[in-house]
Amino acid sequence: MKQFKVLGSGCTNCTNTAKQIEDIASEQRVDVSVEKITDLETMMAYGVMSTPAVVMDEQVVHAGGVPSNETIKQWLL
Repeated sequence: MKQFKVLGSGCTNCTNTAKQIEDIASEQRVDVSVEKITDLETMMAYGVMSTPAVVMDEQVVHAGGVPSNETIKQWLL
């Protein structure tokens, strides 16, 4: 199972990013865990300065904007 964390303030883009990951994982039949993180200290610990940001298996893989569907599909391989 891949573990994702969506870091952000809880804005629409952050919410959409989390839902997009869940929806594409479901389509691809990949088990994922998606956690939304809004705590500023936690975001800073990852070194993230722009949101939404995505952490996959404890590695920052995206920051600043909603990732494309193709990008998310690559993460799920």
